[in-house]
Amino acid sequence: MMQLSPLVSIVIPAYNEAASLRQTISEVAQLLLPHCRLEILLVDDGSTDSTTLVAHQLIQEFDCLIYIRLSRNFGKEAALTAGLHRAKGDAVIMLDADGQHPPEVLLTFIRLWREGYETVYGVQEQRDETGIVKIAKKIYYGLMLRFASINIPANAGDFRLLDRKAVDSLNLITENNRYMKGLYAWVGYRSMAVPFTARKRHSGHSRFSFLKLFKLGLSGLTGFSVIPLKLVSITGLLVSIFAFCLGIEILIEHFVSQKPVPGWPTLAVGMMFFAGIELLALGIIGEYVGNIFEEVKRRPLYLIAEEISQN
Repeated sequence: MMQLSPLVSIVIPAYNEAASLRQTISEVAQLLLPHCRLEILLVDDGSTDSTTLVAHQLIQEFDCLIYIRLSRNFGKEAALTAGLHRAKGDAVIMLDADGQHPPEVLLTFIRLWREGYETVYGVQEQRDETGIVKIAKKIYYGLMLRFASINIPANAGDFRLLDRKAVDSLNLITENNRYMKGLYAWVGYRSMAVPFTARKRHSGHSRFSFLKLFKLGLSGLTGFSVIPLKLVSITGLLVSIFAFCLGIEILIEHFVSQKPVPGWPTLAVGMMFFAGIELLALGIIGEYVGNIFEEVKRRPLYLIAEEISQN
């Protein structure tokens, strides 16, 4: 009896990418259909452009396409999770809708998967980044490795292939505060990196600002490590020691050297310094309390407004 070719699921999260969808989906389908059975899950993360109209047209052209429209914009992490929950493939590949992820790399992903690797991820080469950004990323990934015990490769994102075992493991995770790059590393499995050069977007521009990147990084650090809380405790201890030593020095100068104790400037600077430390500590603690608040509500990570296909 002839063995069926593997089923490969392609998860494509999209937010206002109507101008890019046809070319991206056409390229993926034409490339992979000769090599495997295919399903493409287009997850519309609450787009406000003509994504729905374009998706309905594409469904008539590609019988492997499944269109999932979320009820509103829940964010890329939620859209990816929705796709992983519904993907039926023996392997699941995730790529962006804007066309920056080169489809030809998918054949390398599949080849390495067939060789036994359960996670195959793309690592972007030749990124146009400033020296400050590179240093910040190196520090961040070093902190994650040192204190969260997960090794997140630099310049590796959601462009990757996951074996069915890895997908099932990710689907067991029910937390709402999801940092997908951290979760990929946390579940483990045998991994292999594949370098690639990002292409130009088919249309439009990136909506991922530095502020969103910072927020995502902070979410990852607080979601996988309690080191910020420990740093607050250490900082408080150091500040207390410093204040005690400063107080002793002022007393010695006053009683031994007969120097007058500085008045208003010393008091003002001291109050501002300690107030800043306290606000920083409260802010870090607030991040953890906020995460707890989001988790205990147990709201669903996403809601589906529509799911259609030819089947």
